[in-house]
Amino acid sequence: MIVLGEFALWIALPIAIWGMVLAFLGGYKGRGDLVLSAERSVYAVFFLLALASAGIIAAFLGDRYEYWYVYNYSNRALDPFFKVAGLWAGQRGSLVFWALNLGFFSALAVWLNRKRNRDLMPYVTGVALTVISFFLVISLFVSPPFEMLAFTPADGRGLNPQLQNYWMVIHPPTLYLGFTAFTIPFGFAIAALLTGRLDSQWIQVTRRWILTSWFFLSLGIVFGMRWAYEELGWGGYWFWDPVENASLLPWLAATAFLHSVMIQESRGMLKVWNMGLVLLTFLMTIFATFLTRSGLIESVHSFAQNLTIAWTFLGFMGVAGAISVVLILWRLPELRSERQFESFLSREAGFLLNNLMILGVLFAVLWGTLFPLITEGITGSKVAVGPPFFNQVNIPIGLVLLALMGIGPVIAWRKASGRNLRRNFVMPGALGIGVALLLYLLGMRHLYALLTFSIGAFVIVIIMREFWKGTRARARIEGEGILPAFFHLVQRNRRRWGGYIVHVGVVVMFMGFAGAAFDEEVRVALEPGDTATVESAFGHTYTLAYQGISTDMRPNEWRWIALFSVTRDGEPLGTISSERHFYPALNQPSTQVGIRSTFFEDLYVILASVDELQGMGGDEDPGTQRATFQFQVNPLVPWIWYGALVLAVGALVAMWPGSGGQAAHRPARPDRPGAPRPRPKEPEPAGV
Repeated sequence: MIVLGEFALWIALPIAIWGMVLAFLGGYKGRGDLVLSAERSVYAVFFLLALASAGIIAAFLGDRYEYWYVYNYSNRALDPFFKVAGLWAGQRGSLVFWALNLGFFSALAVWLNRKRNRDLMPYVTGVALTVISFFLVISLFVSPPFEMLAFTPADGRGLNPQLQNYWMVIHPPTLYLGFTAFTIPFGFAIAALLTGRLDSQWIQVTRRWILTSWFFLSLGIVFGMRWAYEELGWGGYWFWDPVENASLLPWLAATAFLHSVMIQESRGMLKVWNMGLVLLTFLMTIFATFLTRSGLIESVHSFAQNLTIAWTFLGFMGVAGAISVVLILWRLPELRSERQFESFLSREAGFLLNNLMILGVLFAVLWGTLFPLITEGITGSKVAVGPPFFNQVNIPIGLVLLALMGIGPVIAWRKASGRNLRRNFVMPGALGIGVALLLYLLGMRHLYALLTFSIGAFVIVIIMREFWKGTRARARIEGEGILPAFFHLVQRNRRRWGGYIVHVGVVVMFMGFAGAAFDEEVRVALEPGDTATVESAFGHTYTLAYQGISTDMRPNEWRWIALFSVTRDGEPLGTISSERHFYPALNQPSTQVGIRSTFFEDLYVILASVDELQGMGGDEDPGTQRATFQFQVNPLVPWIWYGALVLAVGALVAMWPGSGGQAAHRPARPDRPGAPRPRPKEPEPAGV
């Protein structure tokens, strides 16, 4: 299987290049036979990449340490679950996995469009095979996964302990799905530029592809946050690490694009802007992949340094960006907006401001990530850019974006009247101010937290009122109960109502982020029998009684497990443990934190250090039990995960195949007993 996988990888490259040439040539000459051959090449390449991936997994499961990649990322003690994850645990396998995901999405796009969009598909196929060919070239000539050592070691070095976590098993694949899925919308955009089909067809065709990419990027980022929270042992979930930032950049660009396409669909505006956002999002997915593999940044997430890969990625991004810009300039006269902005108080202006704010965050994150590299290249010394910079710049912008989530969807198109503004914003605005005043009277003095809860309440009220108005109107017209009317309302226009659900999830996550302003922390050295207390911002007192440390000394892993009994306000909550691991082969420690969650807060326990490595001399030499611990109470962190779940549900609703808002209300049947007669309804603004 391993030999077959290596052979498949070598065969995939010429087939991908062959299909790429045939796709562009067939599209240019209008040759359906050439296009068909190119599309069959996509299926073949996907099959070959699946074989290559299976070969890498077989090498890991078979403990084939004669292969450089297996030797450096596995050992005999590694759980088979993590051996399978070896496919994406290191640089060499992850490049093949990236190509595999793109091969899958490319094959799916070809199959779904086998009888439609035939004028665009040759170029979509060509773009997809071009990107796959690029990754195959790197995998074969720069970072080969099947490279063999000169000898066969008895055992491998093992996987980085911090990656031996179930969240890291699903976090990278989910991100890769998001990165690769956006190549398909990029391909449709290039196809529209090459064919001159610059209406909204390519956007309508790729809407679910864009949502799919955004959905997986969102989940991947949240999974990474959860991994950092549980595994790294520093008490938080986001540190503005360069690789964290790299995953955020394409998500921001895709979010801006998802909002701005609504203006093009409804008003025929911002066509050049949308083309630019597609280009930017694609380049950010490649940039994120490049940043983790270049070795230019220091991060727990990054792979080993390889300057050849760095220059190869930079060259590819430069060529892709240059070609895209040339195509946009070529089609610039045909990309003129059909209408102009009529007022700053309009939905168009709200969406545009939303885009500008998101791109402001994107630029700040990109600049803060690259600034240390720029200064090092110019002055020879690296200037660190840490969380204070990112928070100072991005929190105010984030609050503006939070407010726009409530304003944008309900303000009128073209120009909002005074009646529209009063009807939609007076009551929610008053409730938002009321929430701020109430929290202030209760003792909350943190400005950003007050604004977050106040604006969040404003947005939630607007969204809930929209749901209520729509449900009540449908129940009245259709003669349905409230619950059936609600589900049918969402089913009728999944895109709109799914978007509202996503906004609710984002609001809940913002409130979870705001809880960081009230974190409480205690760091103390304890011996068995000692107790420590930590206060909660919600007025609770946690008392932790230290029971002692047990040891588990394995050949490749040493464990120290500290146990506590916990009470809250005198009420017993059971026990909680925190662990410290050490891996002799890698000379590397690892922390397993203890977390006890309630609806409003987390109790977070870190075993920071052990005074003496007890158990090193055998069971009869337990050593000291004295250790240093860090206890934290993190308010509202669970809301981040709850909000992410709501966001995922909303994205699935918006993605789910259906009428997409095109169907009209079904009129009430006149023969239905008691069915009310539909009343004339004031028409809604276009695009709602």
